[in-house]
Order: sequence, then structure tokens, then C-alpha cells
Amino acid sequence: MGTLFSELAQHAERLMPHPRIYADANVPSGIVAHMRTQLGWDVLFVLEENDLRRAPDLKHYQLAQQLRRTLITMDRDYLDDRRFPLDSCGGVLVIHAPDERQLSSLLDRVDRMLFHAEDSDERILLPLAGRKLQVNTDWGREDDR
Repeated sequence: MGTLFSELAQHAERLMPHPRIYADANVPSGIVAHMRTQLGWDVLFVLEENDLRRAPDLKHYQLAQQLRRTLITMDRDYLDDRRFPLDSCGGVLVIHAPDERQLSSLLDRVDRMLFHAEDSDERILLPLAGRKLQVNTDWGREDDR
């Protein structure tokens, strides 16, 4: 038997077939709004939760895993497999762009390329489970040509 969070997470996925995201404090609020409104992602934003605002990175990492959410951050520290091992990873996406407009464009590509099954309207809820991916403004552009 797991925690309340881990037990409820599997039911939440069936009830809400949208990518489930855990956005840490490094993600700008405008980008969180874009994920929610434009991409239709279910986003838990730590700055909106008083208990999580100042939590250490390890707590965010573990909670994202328990809640079966993909952790999205701008913090490269999460790429350290010694501190944040892959075997307990629900997926980590480290994003980088010079401004919010380019971050939004990057996340649009991420949505298209990672969260949508090819030749289907079906969404992939945890495409990075057990993996980490670092992307910047050039990522996925070769497929746009």
C-alpha cells in the first residue's frame, strides 16, 4: 500500500486524460498559464501551494513521482542522476529559452512531439517516465521544416 497521493494518482489519470505536470518554482507563472490554457495540461504549480513554495528540490522530485506527474523546471540540478535517480523518476523536463515567448513556443513543440501519440488523438500522459530530457529553443525545430 502506498501513500494517499500515490493511490489516488492512478485514478486521477483515468478521470483527467491530460498531461499531468508538476511545475517547480523556477517556471514563470506566464508559462504555467500557457500550459494550462493553450496546451490543456493539468499543472500543479508549487508557487500556488504555500507548503511547497520553499521546499527543497528533492521534495519536489519525490512529490512529482508520488503524484505521477512530469516535473518541468528550468533548474539543471535535476539532471544530476546521483541526487535525482532515474529509477524513481516520473519524468523530468528541463526547459531553456531566453524569454517567455520562446519558452511558450518550445512547450508547444514539446506538447506536439512528446504528449501526442503519432497518428492518433490520444495523449501520452507520462512520456518521460524514467527519463530526463533537457530542451532549448532549437529542440524539435528540424521537424518543423
